[in-house]
Amino acid sequence: MIKPNALEKGDKVAILSLSSGMLGEDSCSHQIEIGKKRLEHMGLKPVFMANALKGIDYLKNHPEARAQDLKNAFQDPTIKGIFCAIGGDDTYRLVPYLLEDKEFIRNVKTTPKLFTGFSDTTVNHLLFYKLGMTSFYGPNFINDIAELEDNMLFYTKETVASYFRGFEQNEIRSSNYWYEERTDFSKQSIGINRIQHSEKRGYEILQGTGSFSGPLLGGCLESLYDLLTGERYLDEAEMNQRYSLYPSLEEWEGKILFLETSEEKPTPKRLEQMLVALKKTGLFSVINGLLIGKPQNEVYYQSYKEIYKKVISDESLPILYNINFGHAYPRCALPYGVDTTVDMNEKIITFNESLFKTSAIK
Repeated sequence: MIKPNALEKGDKVAILSLSSGMLGEDSCSHQIEIGKKRLEHMGLKPVFMANALKGIDYLKNHPEARAQDLKNAFQDPTIKGIFCAIGGDDTYRLVPYLLEDKEFIRNVKTTPKLFTGFSDTTVNHLLFYKLGMTSFYGPNFINDIAELEDNMLFYTKETVASYFRGFEQNEIRSSNYWYEERTDFSKQSIGINRIQHSEKRGYEILQGTGSFSGPLLGGCLESLYDLLTGERYLDEAEMNQRYSLYPSLEEWEGKILFLETSEEKPTPKRLEQMLVALKKTGLFSVINGLLIGKPQNEVYYQSYKEIYKKVISDESLPILYNINFGHAYPRCALPYGVDTTVDMNEKIITFNESLFKTSAIK
């Protein structure tokens, strides 16, 4: 994999709306200011790309504008990192504008940049994986950098700090706390803490013992399912077939799959339906292990465990559950394509190689 450089103080970082355009709505203006100040406090110089603040309707109707922002960010040598604004549901529409642009592909391969986000951003990550660049299934601008508490959630803040040179994480452990999603994101919630819970379970072993290793690959289950089936948008499966975004069975072989569910909180029946679709590709028979993210607000927490074991139906496949990535708070960052070892006994996830081109592990 081609790895980006770690961030350094003074670096410019781009903020892009590659899925939903909500960052440009008036209802989000206070979060723009909060997030901007937080990045500046970290020593970074945030740059809102030309189309990032044009709102939901414009960006919904102009995927080429969203794609252009990403192309411009990779073309600009002064921009060292990219933070996605938030997820959404149709970032797949950017793919033709990106994978048919030779200059963009060349820029990604010759000047890789830190790229972070989650949810629908799964599709962007798979695109970068296809091009051979490591990206990070991790914090985004609205949900994390612009957190309405007086400070970012500590565990997530440590994740963002790990993007800087000299502070790279070489292992991930369970957070001591988890937080509920907010019901009010308005200005009235500024300074109000999220509902916090002590993490009583930590990482849970669903099955397996010892340890397992392999490069990381995965994302949001709904995003992977939609690529395969086109259920949400009829042309999404066609797009996937044309550009081979969903990894082939050969590409999945020997990987550690990571999966998590979205804020839609799918019912156990729906979870089973999506997992069955993945199973039909042969995925679960070739991977080395599975990491499952904590469900948001712990909805269906126990039921999900049974569904995963039922669908996979292979006790030899090690599964570790309740990991702090994806839609639940707080968030770690999982690097695509990086060789990783999961110690089931100690419940530690260790990266076996540097996450960046030039970085000293601390």
